[in-house]
Amino acid sequence: MNGMVSFQADPTVDHIIGAAIEVHRELGPGLLESAYTTCLAYELLQRKLDFFREAPVPVVYKGERIDCGYRIDLLVEGDVIVEVKSVDALLPIHTAQVLTYLRLTGARRALLLNFNGVTLKEGLRSYLGQGN
Repeated sequence: MNGMVSFQADPTVDHIIGAAIEVHRELGPGLLESAYTTCLAYELLQRKLDFFREAPVPVVYKGERIDCGYRIDLLVEGDVIVEVKSVDALLPIHTAQVLTYLRLTGARRALLLNFNGVTLKEGLRSYLGQGN
């Protein structure tokens, strides 16, 4: 079932969240999303996690895969989507984006991270894919 979920034991997700907390502690709020994404990628490398930056998300239309320009900020270990934001507040459109990426990719989990808060915890959302 899609939707925001409570955090459950998941070593990959735990590593991602730990990396994101480290980035937020070092940089604080107020930077561009690209800075947080780059530093988060560095932290994921330090934790020896496999990931792709700007992973394409094709749309299947009438049986054809079409690249419409959608990109996941980070796809970690092949099945955890990480979307990075630096906004005043997370909006329903941000949730819709993550849920759409889950549906289109079949990923098992997604994290929506807003680095623009005093703490990362207030901007952290977790979602499960349809197969979970």
